[in-house]
Amino acid sequence: MFANPVHHITFDAQEPYALAQFWSEVTGWPIHPDDLADDPEISLVPGQAGVPGLLFIQVPEGKSVKNRVHLDIQPTTGTRDENVERLLGLGAKIQGDHRREDGTGWVTLTDPEGNELCIERSAAERAGS
Repeated sequence: MFANPVHHITFDAQEPYALAQFWSEVTGWPIHPDDLADDPEISLVPGQAGVPGLLFIQVPEGKSVKNRVHLDIQPTTGTRDENVERLLGLGAKIQGDHRREDGTGWVTLTDPEGNELCIERSAAERAGS
């Protein structure tokens, strides 16, 4: 069996620390204790060995096109809809609402710098359907 070779998933960012704070709230992962607010690279530390961290690297240009890769988030606490509302309160914006009348579906959001992410139903919601 091979070890996971992916060390980080990297985001270009104009404000790496602020974006890392948002994603820390999304994932529950802390900012690396050695990273400072004015550092050009900020990383989030996953709580499980073998899971890639998130790395935010400062770049001068803003986001200009749709991401070709994004993260799908399955809440570990609360419902999909509760998590969508929580993230909207943190500065996310709804890009596409794919919720269906039967409770299935997902919501596509953008983070404060415009990167896409999807919020799926939680495992408990899936088990109940």
